[in-house]
Amino acid sequence: MTASALPMTVPAPGLPARVRIHEVGPRDGLQNESAVVPVETKAEFVRRLAGAGLTTVEATSFVHPKWVPQLADAEQLFPMVSGLPGVRLPVLVPNGRGLDRALALGAREVAVFASATESFAKANLNRTVDEALAMFEPVVTRAVEHGLRVRGYVSMCFGDPWEGAVPLAQVAGVCRRLAEMGCDELSLGDTIGVATPGHVTALLDALGEEGVPVSRLAVHFHDTYGQALSNTLAALRHGVSVVDASAGGLGGCPYAKSATGNLATEDLVWMLDGLGIETGVDLGRLTATSVWMAEQLGRPSPSRTVRALSHKE
Repeated sequence: MTASALPMTVPAPGLPARVRIHEVGPRDGLQNESAVVPVETKAEFVRRLAGAGLTTVEATSFVHPKWVPQLADAEQLFPMVSGLPGVRLPVLVPNGRGLDRALALGAREVAVFASATESFAKANLNRTVDEALAMFEPVVTRAVEHGLRVRGYVSMCFGDPWEGAVPLAQVAGVCRRLAEMGCDELSLGDTIGVATPGHVTALLDALGEEGVPVSRLAVHFHDTYGQALSNTLAALRHGVSVVDASAGGLGGCPYAKSATGNLATEDLVWMLDGLGIETGVDLGRLTATSVWMAEQLGRPSPSRTVRALSHKE
């Protein structure tokens, strides 16, 4: 990539020196594609992402194939990529059976998927919030007993398509309960992309008051209203240093039809590079990977940075 295709580095005060990007494209991105991507292509996608310098790549989900047929090949895929050196490969486990499948393949990191609202818990898990947390507790406990790192996703942290605005205390309470279960990291999901920077700051303040330290938090923004990068910057200013993103902007949410794509990893890296924040990611290689995946899917990438840089080639 030429120097003209890189942002000018102008650091800003009060930001972390390094951000770890939690790449969700192979799981959260591909599970929302109408077509089922061949397992060989998925494995190559993971390898290329790792080759671009991403050290955390969420590989797949051990959910029942009936619910997410796009990831029905989890048992085939995980052994194809599990030997990548220096790369963390977390997987989603919806219940005890999912954890069994992940453990059998030697997974070292898992994630559970909770909701801050009753409506989404019902739509996504067919349970109340309390029932879902009760289901996750033995899963998290057993994972910790096996020495696994556990991430807790919390959906609808900023707004719900059925309930509207979500009270900060309600989100903070769910996060606290997941932390008390043993989740090492909590990912705050703006599932329908309605957050704004002030809202992000207010939620992070509320979590601090609830006793959930910023060191255990990650953010997961969707770009429905074009706010994902500004929301990310607000989180960084508050001390968050783990950001979820999806290569090429793949993904949405199958149970929230108003949700659009995740924050594109390339757009995030462009901003972080410009701020002088270290990520270890090679933007050129990452862009090439997303261009390649877009070709496999038969449509252009929604990432603005991918479009801009691929047109420069």
